[in-house]
This record gives sequence, C-alpha cells and structure tokens, in this order.
Amino acid sequence: MCSIPAPSPIPRPLPPPIPIHRRPPSARHCHADTAASEQTMTVCAATAHGLVPSAVTWLSCGGCVSLEITALVSFREAVCHPMGFAPAAALLPLRLACPPRLADAGPMTFARSGAGAGAGAGLGKGGRGRKGSPPCPSSLPGNPGARHDHFVKRPGGDEGGRSVNGAAPAPVPTKAPQRRQRRGPHDVEDEAWGLLRESVVNYCGSPVGTIAACDPNDASPLNYDQVFIRDFVPSGVAFLLEGEYEIVRNFILHTLQLQSWEKTMDCHSPGQGLMPASFKVRVIPLDGDDDATEEVLDPDFGEAAIGRVAPVDSGLWWIILLRAYGKCSGDLSVQERIDVQTGIKMIVKLCLADGFDMFPTLLVTDGSCMIDRRMGIHGHPLEIQALFYSALLCAREMLTPEDGSADLIRALNSRLIALSFHIREHYWLDKRKLNEIYRYKTEEYSYDAVNKFNIYPDQIPPWLVEWIPPKGGYFIGNLQPAHMDFRFFSLGNLWSIVSSLTTSHQSNAILDLVEAKWSDLVAEMPMKICYPALEDQEWKFITGSDPKNTPWSYHNGGSWPTLLWQLTVACIKMNRPEIAAKAVEVAERRIANDKWPEYYDTKRARFIGKQSRLFQTWTIAGFLVAKQLLENPDKSRTLWNNEDEEILNALNLMTDASNLKGRRGRKGLKKTYIV
Repeated sequence: MCSIPAPSPIPRPLPPPIPIHRRPPSARHCHADTAASEQTMTVCAATAHGLVPSAVTWLSCGGCVSLEITALVSFREAVCHPMGFAPAAALLPLRLACPPRLADAGPMTFARSGAGAGAGAGLGKGGRGRKGSPPCPSSLPGNPGARHDHFVKRPGGDEGGRSVNGAAPAPVPTKAPQRRQRRGPHDVEDEAWGLLRESVVNYCGSPVGTIAACDPNDASPLNYDQVFIRDFVPSGVAFLLEGEYEIVRNFILHTLQLQSWEKTMDCHSPGQGLMPASFKVRVIPLDGDDDATEEVLDPDFGEAAIGRVAPVDSGLWWIILLRAYGKCSGDLSVQERIDVQTGIKMIVKLCLADGFDMFPTLLVTDGSCMIDRRMGIHGHPLEIQALFYSALLCAREMLTPEDGSADLIRALNSRLIALSFHIREHYWLDKRKLNEIYRYKTEEYSYDAVNKFNIYPDQIPPWLVEWIPPKGGYFIGNLQPAHMDFRFFSLGNLWSIVSSLTTSHQSNAILDLVEAKWSDLVAEMPMKICYPALEDQEWKFITGSDPKNTPWSYHNGGSWPTLLWQLTVACIKMNRPEIAAKAVEVAERRIANDKWPEYYDTKRARFIGKQSRLFQTWTIAGFLVAKQLLENPDKSRTLWNNEDEEILNALNLMTDASNLKGRRGRKGLKKTYIV
C-alpha cells in the first residue's frame, strides 16, 4: 500500500497535464459560431484543495464558459495511483467568464485551428464590434481584467495569481530563478491569428469584416469599433492567403450595397460611387415589437468623421481587394456580377469626372487617405495617385467587354498613360534631379519651359541636401504650381512599386534609399509613415497645432507597423525579400510584448504612441501578411500589377516626342496670338 507523506510547506510536483476538449454548444443556448473541429487545451491540474480533474470539457454559452470536470480525485490519490489518477468519478461544474481563452485562467495553451474553424469561431451571432458581436473580454460581466495578450498562455496563472477554478494557486516547484525567455516567432504568429479572429464582426450570422481595434482598456473607442474599408484590406489579404474566402466575399458585397445609399452633409450630396469610410452593425428594435430586433449596417461617409474628411481612398482600396479576391480564390463570379460591375464603373466614373484641374493626377482635399488629418497633403498627394493608378489597372482587368463600357475603358486607358508619364517625370527625385532643381530658372513663360511648375530653388529644405543618398531616390509627396512637398511618404512610394507606377530603375532606387536610410525610416520599428516630421512653426502653420500630430508622432513622422505588408510585397516583387525579412525581424522583437500598438512615437520609434490604440487590427494583420508572403513569395503575385506593355510603349513615344520638342522648340509657329 502506498504511504502518504504528511503535509509540508515543500512544493509538490504537478501531475501530467489534463486534456480539455471543446464541445460544440447547443444552438438553443449559445449565440456563437463554433468550429466543428475540436480545440485541445492543457490545464494545470493542481489546485489549493489538492483536487485533480482527469477529464475536462468546456462549453461556451451566453458569454461565459462551463467546465465539466469528471473523475475529480485528490492529489494524493492521483500521485499514488499507478495510472496517475483514480477510477473514482464525480462531476463539478465551474463557470468562468470570457471564451475562448477562459479569461486569464491559469497555465493554458491553445492550438490555433485551421481554416475549418472559420473566421467567426468564438464570435457571437450578429457581431458588430462592441455592441453586437461578442465584446472585448473586458466588457464581459465578472471579468474586468481580461486581456488580449494571453491567447498563448504560460505557466503561472493569471494576473491575480489564481488557478483555473479561481482558488489560490498551488505552489509550483522552482529550481532557480531564470530570466524570462522571449517568445518565439510561432508564438507571436499564433497570438496574432487569435487576435485577428477575435476582431471579426458578424452580420446576420456571417463574418463581414474586422473592427479597427479591440483594446479592452479603451473606455472611449470613438470609431475604432467600426469596420474601416482601408483598415480591413490587410485583414482581408491575410484571410485570403490563409484560404478563408468567405469573410472577404461578404465584405465586398455588403460594402457594395452601401455605395448606393443616399448621403448628405450640410444639404449637399456627394457624387455617386463614393464608398463609405467605415460601417458599423447596429441592432435596432422592430417596429411594433419591443422584443424583436434586427441588424442593420450603418455607414459613415465622412459626415461623422473627425474633421469631416472625405474617404477618397475607400473606393480605390475596394477595387484592389476585389481583384485580389478573384486572384486568390479563383472565384471570378463575384467580379462578373452585374451589381459589382456597376459598382466598379461608378467608382471609376467618379474618379475620371471632368473638372478644372490641368493635371492627370487626382485632386483631393487634406486628410482624404491614410493620413486623415490636416498634414498639408491637399492637392495631388502621392498616396492617392498610386492607389488611383492601381485601381484603374485592376478595374480595366475586371470590367467585362460590352458596348456600354467601351467609352469608359477608352477614357481609363488614356488616363493611365497620362498619369504614369506625369508621376514618373515630375514626381521623381534623386541626387541628379535635386541638383537640377537647385539650378532652376524661374518665371519661364514658354511652351518649352524646363521649370514647368515654377518651383523656386529656395524651397529645397536644408535637411534634404544632406539626406538624399548618392544611390537611390523616391517620389516626392505632392506637386502643385510653385510647390513641391519633398517629404518621403512610405505608403505612396511602396504602392507605386506594387502597382508598377514606377519604372524598374525607380523601384530599385526606392528600395536602395530604404536600405541607405534604415535608421531614419525603420530604426526600432518599421515604418515611418513620412519623413521628416513637421516641427516648430512649420508644425503650427501646416497642422494647425494639432496635439495628436506633434513632431514624430501619429501621422507626423510616426512609425506604423501595418506598413510591413506593403513593404514586403514591394520587396518580393523586386526580388529583394531580404529587406522585408529584416524589417519583420525588427518588429517581431517587441510588437507582441507592446500589445500590437497602432503606431510608435519618437524619431527612432522607441515609445508606443501617446494616443496609440493597442491591439490595433491592421497592425496585427499587416504583420501576418508579411510573414505569410515571406514564407510563400509566389502568393504576392496576386497583389501586384505587372507593367503594362501598351502603357510602356505609349510612354516611350511620349518621352521621345518630349525630347524632340525640347530640342526643336516651337519654331513652326511664326507668330503667337493671345485672344
């Protein structure tokens, strides 16, 4: 017979982990979409009472979790029994808050389910961010301290030191104090996938997008609990690369329905084809029945946004994501639908509408893209032009040939050629071009003027003279009469590579500059949204003394990890993936420990942004897409545009004609009459 030692303060060894199997909950009780496949977890068996469960099953129901612990025996019986547990059995139900991680309950590991789990696994029916879908863990009753950074748990219990059933933890034997080990790449990826799936929003029982951020400690989410068009793009790409197509298909079709909504601000209705900046799923009571409710999509076209900024880039991103869906899934039936074809045409017609502008670039107001606050980018910002060019190429590829679209395609082709020539010729800046601008003559009135936009050399900022490397170059941020914005804008330059708006030489030169100025553009966290920051009087005049866009913060020189995925696509396209791999390695060192911030502050990105949301979804998705593409570089082909031969031939002819015209002048005209 086994002898039982007397109790002592010496820590007792833990028995082997107990498998826990997730059982699909009853449809009558639970509102969550559950996966058919089982998820296996491991729970530390020791408790303060010395009881050991030999089999545990947890059920998710109504926002809480039930544990059915079978064969509950004493610790001593478990140790003494030759099989590790006693044959005696009992049933003890426990209730915890916050599925699927069981809140912060003790040592636990999750195995991330595959595509069979679905994008909506663990989410409530009719999800809509913080009001409709299961809220962030902190909003669940009885779980004020639940956090998102425990998808992959480590031994030691929760923050309060509690074990699984809420009792004080059993002492754990320790050999010697050890330094905390840094999480491995797979741990960070698993955590990221768990957080991304938690951000999924359901509409009428189906996944329809991801909310912008799910920070459990954010008491005032503003509009971060909504689904943004631009923010969802990296999430959608991550799901596409993972082979989960349903959420992207639903997103495309539901946002298309919002395009035709009547929208008015100050008695003015914008043009047809405008896509919303974001939307939210709301639950409203049915007329005449207080107990019955229905879900509705509530879009925001900028009429409620801070600063009332227009979402110009939303429609462009929508077209780009639609093409990526067809390329990844092979399902071309979506883009061939009549309503989708109509939606594409409406966006393109809105962008190609005639106006007073003399340039082929798209004229927009300040704050009309990712930089959605006043930052002096009004006019013809590079980011909008790169997305515009990419969207036109994608639209031309997807539009079905028919009599009604012939004129539109003709206008689209004409704009592509003019836009490409204009950006390549006038936005490009390297050391040679800078020296040319430095020697510009001004006030030229001539058809053959070299300084076409009357740029004054004194506009060249002192920092640029020392910053521009001998090898490398980039597209400037903006160009208007008598104005060049010499700042480097990351998204515009990277997407110019992705969309083939750049030449092959220019693409490599941009990546050369990123490498040469790594300490400025990447430093301790990739990647600067723009460089350099506006400071002192320039910051006051251009931003209006914006307290959120202080120097080296937010849009004013802040570092945004979501730009990792655009950097990765651009590097793989130019056969230089080592640059992206180096940037991902830098991010991986701290991004999970920092709780996936929206952006970082300071010149070297040393601090988490002062107003940065944590658990920002596109930070998480951008990291995942970068990892996916580095593992499978061929998949990035679904995201970039190849250089069009027709456009290339037309550009060569235009360049030759321009050079010939510059040499000959306009001698054919004897006299010029101005009427």
